Amino acid sequence: MPTQHPPSPPGNDIPFDRTFTAATDKVERLTPLVRRLVAGNAGPFTFTGTCSYIVGQGAVAIIDPGPADDTHIAALIAAVRDETVAHIVVTHTHRDHSPAAAAIKAATGAEITGCAPYRRSGASRGDGLDPLDAANDQDYVPDRVLHDGDRIAGGDYTLTAVATPGHAANHLAFSLPEESALFSGDHVMAWSTSVVAPPDGSMADYMASLEKLRERSETIYWPGHGGPVREPRRFVRALIHHRRQREASILARIEAGDRDIPAIVARTYEGLNPALAGAAGLSVLAHIEDLVARGLVTSDRTPSLSARYAPA
Repeated sequence: MPTQHPPSPPGNDIPFDRTFTAATDKVERLTPLVRRLVAGNAGPFTFTGTCSYIVGQGAVAIIDPGPADDTHIAALIAAVRDETVAHIVVTHTHRDHSPAAAAIKAATGAEITGCAPYRRSGASRGDGLDPLDAANDQDYVPDRVLHDGDRIAGGDYTLTAVATPGHAANHLAFSLPEESALFSGDHVMAWSTSVVAPPDGSMADYMASLEKLRERSETIYWPGHGGPVREPRRFVRALIHHRRQREASILARIEAGDRDIPAIVARTYEGLNPALAGAAGLSVLAHIEDLVARGLVTSDRTPSLSARYAPA
């Protein structure tokens, strides 16, 4: 199952940029220190495909090597054939980001570092959420786990881990201070909001991570899908505002008498592509989990897709 990013409902005020185009598996130089290859896994949930980044010159890091796709792996290896790969860096373990790490390690001898192995942010609910585990690369085995503030370096670059849980419990972003840039993974993307899907995702963590990024000074974000976020502080503020509006809409629907998630989705995401209804339901569930934890909503059981809800 790919990472899910359904579109926001009409009326959002986020300045999305969906104009991004890039040839699949072709090296594109973005800045003196950053190159990008886009994997051939385009789709409704991955936009034009996963962005893999090569950072540095000579001794390099590869950030988010991508899916287990032989063509993409071969393109990445060819792109660095005259260089030394020192680090294979992973933001999170969704299957469109981390599975290629093992093959690139085998070819280059580089260490796999970055996020921790997959873990849930929540408990099993027994109502169909557990299959979401299939979205995660449970074969990912890092040589070194990085924590917030940990650094790795090459001859001309430094990457500093920035813990950003929410979209995934183990999600990290990486700051590149030499270019005032942040590799934001799936936490912040220019083309869409990120779904926060329990049990791997947590809305409370996601909102805290957005607030954390709002205080940072990077001037450009390079995300896991699509083109760059060029005014990141403004964009992050818009994401926070959007999520607060979404929360208010969900709470209003519960106060108006909607008692289950399908009813809330139908009224909150009018005109939604039916293929994305499941992802939207999980996003609503993440909001409701947070509302229940804060004492604003009650549930007849542990919050789940099948529970019933009422105002507190």
